[in-house]
Amino acid sequence: MINIKSEIIKKQNNFWNHCLFHPTDAIEDPWGKRIIDRMAEDGSIKTIRFYSMFEDIVYTDESGKLLYDFRISDLRLDYMVEKGFDILLAYGSIPPCISADPTDTTSVSKNKTRYKGKMWYAAPPKDYALWEEICYEYTRHITERYGIETVSRWQIQCFNEPDIPQFFLSTLPRDEHFAVQKRIEEYNKLYTAFEHGIRRVSDKIKIGGPALAGIHDFLGAFLDHVKENDLKLDFISLHNYGTDPKNLNTGVERIDLNNNIRKQIEYDELIRAHGFEDTELVVDEWGMASNGFYNIEECPSFICRETEVFSSYFAKLICEYIRHGFKMSKMLICLSGQHEMVVDFSGFRNFFTLNFIKKPIYNAYIMASWLGEGLLGEEHENKNIYAVPTKKDDGSIAVLLTYSADDFSEDIPSITEKIHFNEDITGKTVNIFCIDKENTNPYNLYKKMSIENPNEDELKILREEGNLKPMSTFKADKQSDISLNLTPNSTFLITIE
Repeated sequence: MINIKSEIIKKQNNFWNHCLFHPTDAIEDPWGKRIIDRMAEDGSIKTIRFYSMFEDIVYTDESGKLLYDFRISDLRLDYMVEKGFDILLAYGSIPPCISADPTDTTSVSKNKTRYKGKMWYAAPPKDYALWEEICYEYTRHITERYGIETVSRWQIQCFNEPDIPQFFLSTLPRDEHFAVQKRIEEYNKLYTAFEHGIRRVSDKIKIGGPALAGIHDFLGAFLDHVKENDLKLDFISLHNYGTDPKNLNTGVERIDLNNNIRKQIEYDELIRAHGFEDTELVVDEWGMASNGFYNIEECPSFICRETEVFSSYFAKLICEYIRHGFKMSKMLICLSGQHEMVVDFSGFRNFFTLNFIKKPIYNAYIMASWLGEGLLGEEHENKNIYAVPTKKDDGSIAVLLTYSADDFSEDIPSITEKIHFNEDITGKTVNIFCIDKENTNPYNLYKKMSIENPNEDELKILREEGNLKPMSTFKADKQSDISLNLTPNSTFLITIE
């Protein structure tokens, strides 16, 4: 029995319906707009993070004077503003015209280049005054274009994952002490110039960093630098990925959400130790596993990104983050590999397949977006059940629930569980939505159909399977109990209106 109490125990902000859209330059393409349009229409995503892509904007004349062409950037930002998203804008990469080494580039993708043949410029600026000027001019431009009231609602961060060679100083090793110290030294200069440039425009603009992949020495040194130099830091941005795919491939680990929890605890302890416990925390990338451009070719276990496992992982993560009392304002799933798909159901970290079939993880985001801000108390004894019961201001109730083993295996038995509401729900309309092996699961249907290259009629069937709809709708009787058949990694949303 799961007992849902009627009292609101606290206000709970929605920290979960946010994403990083990658690649940024797909925003101007039809397939990218199709994804963005769908997310806007469904209300599944509130905040979108993407890059400023200064390499598309900044160049110099023959004398070395900085020049700007904002047209492509304006197209991208205009579209996001038009769709009503909140924006988290990462300033990066370093434009080659001011790079200390324009040959220091990385792709951080399955291919030799990034999308559209571009690269990430990983060297620091040859002159940090130039970087400050770029941050100033770009911020001035977007403030003039969209107004300070709009831009001050956004968040702007400095760079991305400066603690690893995939994004910063790629010629240096990852973990050796001298390399870590060099990246810290250069990033602190980068953030200082970034902060100075933006504050020349307005102190109202929210800025932050360092968007770390996870090296803790880096975070502590950065926070000390901010404090010692009295720099503005409105939010701390960090990344939190679960299991290393190398460990999945060798069998050392299975998918394990506890890895996310442990990392978040370590982050919190480090932030408190450096005196920043009252600073807003944004987990601007999360995933059940690292290596965003990996799919089933590199890690066969990543087929779980196509199945009910990923939706269960997401629902359980929300529940566990709430239970631990983490104070994050947002966590953003990283949608990567979207431009590298060549077939459907290939295990990339995204919401839709190549042929625009909704995955279970996307429908879990839709379900989670219907939760209210009033967190209700609940009691149950089954350690494999995770529930987030909420109430909205209008009195309607929404409960997100998932049933899973620690490692998301199928070793736990299917069970029937009753949900009891202390509040009288007699006569109210109950909707039950479900994602499991047999419901809202295009990949499982695809396997049953035994097809490799679906034709348009077959794709229509798979797309319909991916459309979220109630598995049952009814008027509640006076018993106030609802029975659910829970199978491994099933996820439910119950709404009572």
